[in-house]
Amino acid sequence: MTTPASSPAPRLLPRLILLAAAALLALAAWWAVSVWRDWQKGFDPETVVAASLQGLQEQNVLVPFTARYVAVVTSTQSRLGLEAKKTLIMPGTVRYELDLGKLRQSDLDWDAATKALTVTLPPLRLAGPEIDLDSISEFRDGVILLTLTDAEKTLDAANRKAAQEELIRQAKATVPMRLAKGAARTAVEQSFAMPLKAAGIDAKVAARFADDPAR
Repeated sequence: MTTPASSPAPRLLPRLILLAAAALLALAAWWAVSVWRDWQKGFDPETVVAASLQGLQEQNVLVPFTARYVAVVTSTQSRLGLEAKKTLIMPGTVRYELDLGKLRQSDLDWDAATKALTVTLPPLRLAGPEIDLDSISEFRDGVILLTLTDAEKTLDAANRKAAQEELIRQAKATVPMRLAKGAARTAVEQSFAMPLKAAGIDAKVAARFADDPAR
């Protein structure tokens, strides 16, 4: 009686398992070495910058500066040989906003040789003025005309319009605009510099507005 020969498969299976395990161990070792080398080399600066840009875009609006101004305006009206005059003192707060949603990748210039990042910012925009109604003061002269006609209503409307325009005019003056731009630059520079530093990248970050004078 002939005994059938045993199949080679049962003997090869342990070897195949060992080979597969060895291959997985080799792959794991290669991956570990690659991760270690990447960690040793540090993070890619452009990747960190891109992530910082996305974070700023999601923040949407930055308010780096606010200022309170006081407008003093006077309107006069003459009727029936009489004159009426009203003076309005109106405080208001103006916010200087930076639309971070308008920042694009093209606004970032990374110089790998000098490790310097330049960020070109969108223009500042003014929001407000927000009027402090509790602090408004009025002075009037010409009671007869104000009482007998609608002169007071006309003067009030003229004063409110002129006062708001005056608050915006003050907000656009050289000194507050310089302070607001400086605060915006600093805030954006820190928003990019801090993640770079945390990633072990020693970089210089400079934010600028398109209308800034050349340095």
